[in-house]
Amino acid sequence: MTRKQHFYIILILGALCTVSPFSIDMYLPGFPAIAQDLKTTISQVQLSLTAYLIGISAGQLLYGPLLDRYGRKTPLYAGMVLYILASVGCAFTSSVDALIAMRFLQAIGGCAGMVAAQALVRDLFPVKETAKVFSTLTLVIAVSPMVAPTVGGYVTATFGWHAVFIILALITALILLGIYFVLPQGKPADPSMSLKPKAVMSNFWLVLRHPQFLVYSLVGGIAAAGPFAYIAGSPDVFMNIYKVSEQQYGWIFAILSVALIGSPQLNHLFLRKYTSEQIIKAGLLYQTFIGALLVYGVYADWYSITSLLVMLFLFLSGQGLTSPNSSALSLAPFSRHAGSAAALMGSLRMGVGALVSAAVSLLHNGTALPMVLVMALCTVTGLVILLLGGNWVKRHTSNSNSGGLSEETNL
Repeated sequence: MTRKQHFYIILILGALCTVSPFSIDMYLPGFPAIAQDLKTTISQVQLSLTAYLIGISAGQLLYGPLLDRYGRKTPLYAGMVLYILASVGCAFTSSVDALIAMRFLQAIGGCAGMVAAQALVRDLFPVKETAKVFSTLTLVIAVSPMVAPTVGGYVTATFGWHAVFIILALITALILLGIYFVLPQGKPADPSMSLKPKAVMSNFWLVLRHPQFLVYSLVGGIAAAGPFAYIAGSPDVFMNIYKVSEQQYGWIFAILSVALIGSPQLNHLFLRKYTSEQIIKAGLLYQTFIGALLVYGVYADWYSITSLLVMLFLFLSGQGLTSPNSSALSLAPFSRHAGSAAALMGSLRMGVGALVSAAVSLLHNGTALPMVLVMALCTVTGLVILLLGGNWVKRHTSNSNSGGLSEETNL
């Protein structure tokens, strides 16, 4: 693979990974306008975010077997087309219930890009390089929240919230062209991979019972849910409690997203001296400490809007040390079943994200406490799972290596 090819592949994979961040973040500044236009409450509008996360979680389980059976591109085309049609449906909806339903369909389509991108990383790059590639993709994803809410704020203020979904449809149409003309096929279709429910569940079970996958996908999925609590709670916290405008909220979201950009770059440097396992542990310990300060500080009413932003920035800066390394470690044992593994990993992450966003909505009490409390609990839970499961993974890896079998067959 030439350097130019490497660049274009990363660019398209990164674009695929940004479909969901844009879908989640770009309409956040429009929450008050959507609630007013559809004659409902912001907490009801928040359920459209929950529906999107549920759709991503469920949809990834669908695409995993399809990507293994039909190759990477055919299911990807189908998903992107569904996403575009559902985005147009969101733009022309007239009730919050219809918006929630369209967002669910939008997620079912958009999640094809998430699963395919992760599987293609496993297809196209050596195992030893995947953590670095995932760090690069995390950087691309991290840039999205800088752009999406800011653009969304101005679009909502100028053209109305409906225009946000039209823009999402147009962006995805451009990505679809890039997939067709630039992206390699990756792993070819495998007719031996059955789509019968029993065979599909058997493949998922083969992946799920692998200790390394189970531990690191749980760690990554639960710890990565912290930012979802922030995403779900921040429109209410900043626009209702601190009374910032739609445009100001977009800029606040963009500033905090800088925290997600720097940490993947630090991860690149740390990987030269430390293992992914060591980096994940250090990152979770750091976030647990900051999370505890966040919760107590909000409870004790320490923070102004500025100091709260500083603490949120510090918390989010640890995210890029956990997500790319847990993704790489989760997928490392698999080649033939990489699509199913990527689907399970992504489904778990988004499923937890959906629960977390719903929890923030249900715990709503007019303060920032539900948001920061759920953020902190996600990190603490991820750390506990890592500490309890680390020795199990080491024992299994040692037994597999001594048996002379590959990780994917020695199950």
